Amino acid sequence: MSNPSPTPSPGKAGTGSAAGAVGPVGPPSKHQLALMIWIAVFPTLTVLNLTIGPSLKDTNPVLRTFVLATIAVPIVIYGLMPRLHEARGRILGRRAA
Repeated sequence: MSNPSPTPSPGKAGTGSAAGAVGPVGPPSKHQLALMIWIAVFPTLTVLNLTIGPSLKDTNPVLRTFVLATIAVPIVIYGLMPRLHEARGRILGRRAA
């Protein structure tokens, strides 16, 4: 059951591109993906630490990390990464045009 589509699906990174874009943008390189993850994770963890960190100050560090990761991972994966993929697609689509 192979995919008949000749273009790989980059997680919808090329969708929503500005008019005049050449076509869908391929998946990010390892370095681009690492930067995108850092851009999403660092501010998320900073905000979480500033908002709920004080209420977790007396908890075990492992439990604190578990709670923060349990909240941060869905925010990053479902909220921020799709937007970063779209932004990357728009930026690279404009460069290719």
